[in-house]
Amino acid sequence: MKRFIETYKDQKFDVIVIGGGITGASVAYEAASRGLSVALFEKKDFSWATSAATSKMIHGGLRYLANGEFGLVRESLRERRVMENIAPNFVYPMSVMILHRAAPFKNRKWIVKIGMVLYDLLSYDKSFTWDRSKRIPMHKTISKEMVLLLEPGVPPEGLTGASVYYDCESIFPERLTLAFIKSAVAYGARVSNYCAVEGFLSDGKHNIKGVKVRDLLSDKISSVRGDVTINCAGPWADLVLGMAGSGSNAASLRRSEGIHIITSKKLISGRYTVGAVTHSGRFFLSPWRGHTLIGTTDKPYNGDPDRYRVTRAGITELIGHVNDAFGEGSLEYADVKHAYGGLRPLVEDQTEETYSSSRKYEIYDNMKDGIEGLVTVEGGKYTTSRNLAEQCVKIIERKLGRKGTRSITKNHYLHGCAIKDIEVFLERAKNDNRDFGAPTLDYLARHYGTEYGEVLKIAREDEELSRSVNTDGEILAQVVYALRHEMARTLPDILMRRTGMGTLGHPGNDVLEKAARIAAGELNWDRGRMEREIAAVSEILTLPRE
Repeated sequence: MKRFIETYKDQKFDVIVIGGGITGASVAYEAASRGLSVALFEKKDFSWATSAATSKMIHGGLRYLANGEFGLVRESLRERRVMENIAPNFVYPMSVMILHRAAPFKNRKWIVKIGMVLYDLLSYDKSFTWDRSKRIPMHKTISKEMVLLLEPGVPPEGLTGASVYYDCESIFPERLTLAFIKSAVAYGARVSNYCAVEGFLSDGKHNIKGVKVRDLLSDKISSVRGDVTINCAGPWADLVLGMAGSGSNAASLRRSEGIHIITSKKLISGRYTVGAVTHSGRFFLSPWRGHTLIGTTDKPYNGDPDRYRVTRAGITELIGHVNDAFGEGSLEYADVKHAYGGLRPLVEDQTEETYSSSRKYEIYDNMKDGIEGLVTVEGGKYTTSRNLAEQCVKIIERKLGRKGTRSITKNHYLHGCAIKDIEVFLERAKNDNRDFGAPTLDYLARHYGTEYGEVLKIAREDEELSRSVNTDGEILAQVVYALRHEMARTLPDILMRRTGMGTLGHPGNDVLEKAARIAAGELNWDRGRMEREIAAVSEILTLPRE
């Protein structure tokens, strides 16, 4: 996979996509798979912002039932099953325990029971998975005594029992987004990270004819022509739209902050994701790579999205919610190994309910505001991104005057994910590569799918690259693979989005130094550049002081 902007001449495209998060990646894949020529630009790295700041769930949206969003829940449940099918190495069934207490009222057992029954009914096709191991059971209700036996960290005061239901986890959302990018490229899409769109090409009559792009690595500006441009910039969508030079009804975005923390402190058993409902909202404690992932928050953010940072106050507030509702109240700031956050784009509306406000202009043809050739996508969920892209391409085809074509993306594996039986695949990987440890083979087979053998090939060429750098079994050959085949261009790209070496917190100076040295050899960095890259990663992995 190469940055096409480096060799771009003067090709015109059917579709230009702005944004390399899950929405832009899905639109690019959907459009390319239908035979359209596609160019995608991301101003930083793929999946660096909102798409990385998730709770690592592929879910049906149980909480939306309370708002009567039955169509949304059904869509989400259907797409949950699609994700299980097309990305079997990334998406797995996950058991969730929702604790019942007398207060708040919405968390009482009989109220949640109604929602659970509806959830099961709306997911009537959940057993229609290609891989039998992906099939999801019905919910069940358990007693207070059973809750305390299964999850001893749950405070018994006011506890009346729990409901156990099933959704899915995404073990590495950034690499899942990358799988959509790779799938688009496999169908001929041309993609580039570190390319900032700085303006639109126009005929002088508000007809968009393409974009002006700055390659941030070379500082070269290119004019790229396209018939339809899709604005998938997420929390930046209104700012991108502002470059079109005309007001739009689709431009009224507000932004919501969501943060997560990761701790190695033993808070849950590791068998369940545990959901706690408080008067201020709901948060989940999920087992992840031997740690506990806790989140998320939902607070308005009114600043410049480029200046957003997770704050100490935000982390402290989330810790307070955890201590109020779970465990012995002993979680401290020092127990946090890593924290991350992001902004959700919400469309301004009269309602305060998050999703309904984001649905109103989810796909907006700016022709309605006199701007032809531009479509803005706002809001949306990771789980439903593929279906959103399918609906978006219907609009694109109409605008191009083309006969509508049938989507194939729900019926085909993503690139690198053609695995009929994940358990058989993992076992075969271990049996066929006995020169590597079981943790390494399990990790690589899940996170690289059918491409894991290419990582092993690199490792076998250099013993230093085959050594594990963490308890998950990750190896330095992944760094080389990221640089040569996955368009990684910075140390944060490598450690935070292509590998998991930095996503549990600081991996140690030795790992940073080794990864930087490998990158320097591949990308011709000098010592000064290496030190700047190490400093950039260290800043990301240092908890905020204020």
